[in-house]
Amino acid sequence: MKAQLKPLSEQVIVITGASSGHGLETARRAAAAGARVVLIARDGDALARVRDQIQTTGGTAVTFVADVGQEEEVERAAAFAIDHFGGFDTWVNNAGIGVYAAALETPTADHRQVFETNYWGVVYGSLAALRHLKEKPGGGALINVGSINSDMPSPVISSYTASKHAVKGFTDSLRLEMMAEGAPVSITLIKPGPVGTPFPQHGRNLTGYKAQLPPPLYAPSLVADAILDAAQHPRRSLTVGGVGKLQVLGAQLVPLLFDRVAQNMGALLANPAQPVPVSPGNLYAPDGKDGVTEGEQKGRSVSAFTATRTHPGIALGAVALAGAALGLAVRARGRKAER
Repeated sequence: MKAQLKPLSEQVIVITGASSGHGLETARRAAAAGARVVLIARDGDALARVRDQIQTTGGTAVTFVADVGQEEEVERAAAFAIDHFGGFDTWVNNAGIGVYAAALETPTADHRQVFETNYWGVVYGSLAALRHLKEKPGGGALINVGSINSDMPSPVISSYTASKHAVKGFTDSLRLEMMAEGAPVSITLIKPGPVGTPFPQHGRNLTGYKAQLPPPLYAPSLVADAILDAAQHPRRSLTVGGVGKLQVLGAQLVPLLFDRVAQNMGALLANPAQPVPVSPGNLYAPDGKDGVTEGEQKGRSVSAFTATRTHPGIALGAVALAGAALGLAVRARGRKAER
């Protein structure tokens, strides 16, 4: 049985990590399109500000303060959404944290904490969502936010990368089980490339150098568009950003060459020219920097690659134009040959 996904204007959408970055951007865009949104994050003050902003512009939003790394809090958040709106149509597991540090210098407790949010938060959210969506007439969508780091390695952010590999493995395996059951649920893995969110500012930084993301970066709006596309159309996975897709292909097709290049990426993630003090970030608690979508690095708001995935008509149109251009070129050469 296929999921019968609704237009955004008819949906209730639950979003974790909704107080910052592309989670916040997704919430704003969903509400602007008429969806009723349930905002989940640890920072209650930031959530309240986001809710008020959405309501001021005519949208509908409610908040629930929860740490997604705590199963009982996620269960209560799901129950709140059901009680408040009578159910939900899409659940987005977006919350994520990270540590900037060499693997040998990352405390085990920090590594575990990354997994509590990035992996276990996805597990708890997925299970809570599916218990509702499987029984709901028409089903709905479960959307998990991974990363291109779900498909490739990276220095300096090894715990984050490992957690995103785990998210991919869990999401893809869960999809198979739901398919076997015939459950009316669309399960999508979103894999953003580097995005200009406050992630480097939020991350716990033990390197002694300024945390950053490797260019080129994409805007949070592109990730939000991909998430909201998956809320309305069944997608298996969506990679956000063509450059990121090329990196993944390199890691998969020529892994030894990729390793030789990627071993030097550390300087692109922790800038050796900018020493900074060690920062706790928001690994264990909110750091007071929530409430914004963009970080210090800004990203491009256009990706032709992503557009062709979320709007297949664009891809078909491009193929048609390319075919027409090729046909004209062949005809032109044929006329020259006849002269």
